[in-house]
Amino acid sequence: MKSMLKKLLVPASLLALTVSAMSAQMAAAQEVTKWRVQSHWPSASSSYEDSLGRLKREIERRTEGRLELQLFESGALFKPQETFNAVSRGIIQMGTISPGYAQDKITLAGIASGLPFAFQNVWEAAYFHKHMGFEKMLQEEAAQHGVYWSTDKVYPTEMVVKNPINSWEDFTKLKIRSSGALQKFLDEAGASTTYLPGGELYPALDTGVVDGAHWGAVQGAASMSFYEVAKHHVRPALNIAGTDVIIISQKALDKLSERDQEIVKQILDEQFWYRTNEYLYQEQIALRKVMAEQGVQVNTLPDDVQKRLRDVAQKSWEEEGKRSDRAAEALQKLKSFLSDLGYL
Repeated sequence: MKSMLKKLLVPASLLALTVSAMSAQMAAAQEVTKWRVQSHWPSASSSYEDSLGRLKREIERRTEGRLELQLFESGALFKPQETFNAVSRGIIQMGTISPGYAQDKITLAGIASGLPFAFQNVWEAAYFHKHMGFEKMLQEEAAQHGVYWSTDKVYPTEMVVKNPINSWEDFTKLKIRSSGALQKFLDEAGASTTYLPGGELYPALDTGVVDGAHWGAVQGAASMSFYEVAKHHVRPALNIAGTDVIIISQKALDKLSERDQEIVKQILDEQFWYRTNEYLYQEQIALRKVMAEQGVQVNTLPDDVQKRLRDVAQKSWEEEGKRSDRAAEALQKLKSFLSDLGYL
């Protein structure tokens, strides 16, 4: 009897060890990495959900929950201009910014923000980024600061104004909320500009602190309720560019398994094309809606105003090219591309 019990106990003990080992393996496999993500978008902005929300869902789904993103809207942890440094230093693992917020670190930031009146179509900006190597140049420069850089999408930046611009005099009287290279350009063109974070924009427009602003294009303005107080949507675009960027701490990325690193990078690359095309579609839908429901009118700038702005813009391009040898190379590449298209 004792011999039989002994035989039965041995397999039982082995079973216990096996179960314990499997439990440990399952626990390790299910270990979750959590990244804090500081956005430059307020939660009201369309891109907070459409870009950042999508990114969260895709990463968590395709890593099978091994990586979770904890999202924080603009200003929740840091000021938008401080996010690049926070990611670079590893204080947070991930963020979204406008390239203009990193101008003191990235010499290509002005070109990335979008040189005014350069591209005329969104596909041109996408081609320049992905096929002509500009995105790679950005990534190489950001890597020097321990940051993995990935452009979220390319799209037009268009102004909303309270009163239509029908002459050069109308333009030079404007007080405009702007940022980055566009702010400098608008100042040089004769308007008066100021920078305000997204959360302060609506009241500034409502009370007349500013006469106009840009926050993406139609859907960006609509999501921020600008059309309640400013009924004129200005075209052509001030620029077409990769105005939104996803940045990741390289240290945080390196801590992931090779498999999950590749998953994250693949999702970021897909995000560029997905969001660029989706944004164009949503722009047309949003414009039809605000025109029908809120009485918004498209204010096409007079030809003479467009020409004067284009002349000022092309002079401003040269300043961005002086920031570094890398910036000079990117500017020359851009000018050659625009010449091939017949724009210069």
